[in-house]
Amino acid sequence: MAEEPGPEPGSGTFSNAVNGGKTVEECEDMIQRSLRTPMVKFLLEHLQKSGCVVGDKFIKAVNCDKQIAGGYVRGEGIMVCSNHMNFQDDVNQVVTHELIHAFDDCRAKNLDWANCAHHACSEIRAGHLSGDCHYKRELLRGFLKMRGHEQDCVRRRVMKSVMANPYCSEAAAKDAMEAVWDICYNDTQPFDRAP
Repeated sequence: MAEEPGPEPGSGTFSNAVNGGKTVEECEDMIQRSLRTPMVKFLLEHLQKSGCVVGDKFIKAVNCDKQIAGGYVRGEGIMVCSNHMNFQDDVNQVVTHELIHAFDDCRAKNLDWANCAHHACSEIRAGHLSGDCHYKRELLRGFLKMRGHEQDCVRRRVMKSVMANPYCSEAAAKDAMEAVWDICYNDTQPFDRAP
């Protein structure tokens, strides 16, 4: 989980990478390729339509100490942890997931990352809309359940992320996730329906 300076935590994606990943330079090239994918282009367009400025350095590659793949920090943008990236698909996935957090932060002017329910809602949306929980990704993670895998995966990943928030205990994270699940899982903006 990326942490913002000051009291508010940001939102992060956890890493499953092995083999030391890529250099920052290699990852920057992968980010540039990611910017040309239809999903990332769509999300960037909708961020700008929502009135949020996305500059050239909004998405950057960095080396990360924690076992995370990337994160979003209000006022700073998106970081992709180059040392935890192995494939172009990894980078595309992190950028997509974090752009959904950035979109949520942009459209909800009062989003408070220290509020467990707000954080859980954005994680539910990012997990559901980014493809994080596609059955092929789940199989690669060792989760073999075919029916209902997507919601189980989103729940598991939301809990991991929200529990990493210093303001949210395990019980608070679970209560927050359950309280906002239906409304946030069914909120597919900026998509017409879940991709």
